[in-house]
Amino acid sequence: MSTSTHQIGWKTAAAIVVSNMIGTGIFTTLGFQLSDITNTYSIFLLWIIGGILALFGAFCYAELGSYFKGNGGDYIYLKETYHPVFGYLVSWISLIIGFSAPVALAALAMSKYLSAFNYTFGNGFAIGFIFLVAATLSFSLKTSSRFHNFFTFIKIAFIIVLVILGVVLPGSAAGNSLEFGNSWQDEIMLPAFATSLVFVTYSYTGWNSASYIAGEIKQVQKNLPRALIVGTVFVTVSYLLVNFIMLKHAPVSQMAGKEDVMGEAAGNMLGIGFGKIVNIFIALQLIATISGYLWVGSRLTQAFAKENHLWRSLAVNNKKGIPVRAIFAHAVIASVIILTGSFKEIFVYTAFILQLFASLSISTVFFLKKDQRKIFKSNLFYVFPAVFLLFSIYILYFTLIHNPKESIIGLGIVAFGLVLYVVDKKFFKKPSE
Repeated sequence: MSTSTHQIGWKTAAAIVVSNMIGTGIFTTLGFQLSDITNTYSIFLLWIIGGILALFGAFCYAELGSYFKGNGGDYIYLKETYHPVFGYLVSWISLIIGFSAPVALAALAMSKYLSAFNYTFGNGFAIGFIFLVAATLSFSLKTSSRFHNFFTFIKIAFIIVLVILGVVLPGSAAGNSLEFGNSWQDEIMLPAFATSLVFVTYSYTGWNSASYIAGEIKQVQKNLPRALIVGTVFVTVSYLLVNFIMLKHAPVSQMAGKEDVMGEAAGNMLGIGFGKIVNIFIALQLIATISGYLWVGSRLTQAFAKENHLWRSLAVNNKKGIPVRAIFAHAVIASVIILTGSFKEIFVYTAFILQLFASLSISTVFFLKKDQRKIFKSNLFYVFPAVFLLFSIYILYFTLIHNPKESIIGLGIVAFGLVLYVVDKKFFKKPSE
């Protein structure tokens, strides 16, 4: 049983939401978007839509997290609402893609930004750092909270200072990417606008993260919604401002197609020397991203492992109640992902599959009766999941059409999970307890 000493308040839960959301996406995706979408209104609209979808999704998860007590998130929602196979698949996807791939992407991005110092921090550095964070999270919940909150503080302070500098300092001689013409009216009708949304929705991934650890949050019905909403609103405003300063301080030609776009803008804004300091802080704030995904992902994997025989060994806690085997399983899988794919390829199939399964989970709120909802009593609540699902269909369709290779890789991972489910149920007997 959880005790108050093993529970966290809404501020730590909100810190987990913020650190899971702000990370790789915001500092890498603008370069991919600028290859096709260059109007500033179009760029801002992408991030506003992403923020609204994240907030609507957070409202849905707040209800689901309050109704389905304990850890587990999507696993519990889909298993209890539809069929155990959906719970199994979403847990398999969370193990391979949902939490391990973002850890891999964050570590790769960290290596990329640190490479500004004329030294190549390769895959070995990225993998080693993942295991260092995993080890730190293995001591106790108190140690994990302190470590995580410290790097989340660095993340938030860095974002605030960066935004203030970016807004106050004049544009550089290199030029800018700000374009406020009418071309946005044509750009929002392009398939590229929909496929750009897949990068945006990935950048907002994490709005649901606190719901996965509902069992570790004090006064969950009050504190879970507060953590989700405060975290999501803070991140949306931050994303709009960070995009503005990147567009203000670097031309399209300097950023289009590149991953380390913030480094390019910071070099123009502050000079090469200070720009490199910004790169260090981007790398430091990514530590909180790695920490957040390993922390939350391990809890989801533990809930999954307790009920499925192939994975039973991952359910083991250490003496302090930390699911250490699950933490290191994610670290190992993230390392394999780093060694087997390019940054953009990993990014697209991860974003595609996460959007698909988030949509399935959101759909479960339609099965909650009015008297089972703890937060939103009005039937206008159903606007939130309806809007989320309509945009998801739009994003998934265009991603499948325009990125078929990456989409098929993602669907192949889902199919392999289905095979494992059949093997698990057919060849492993349930224990007698």
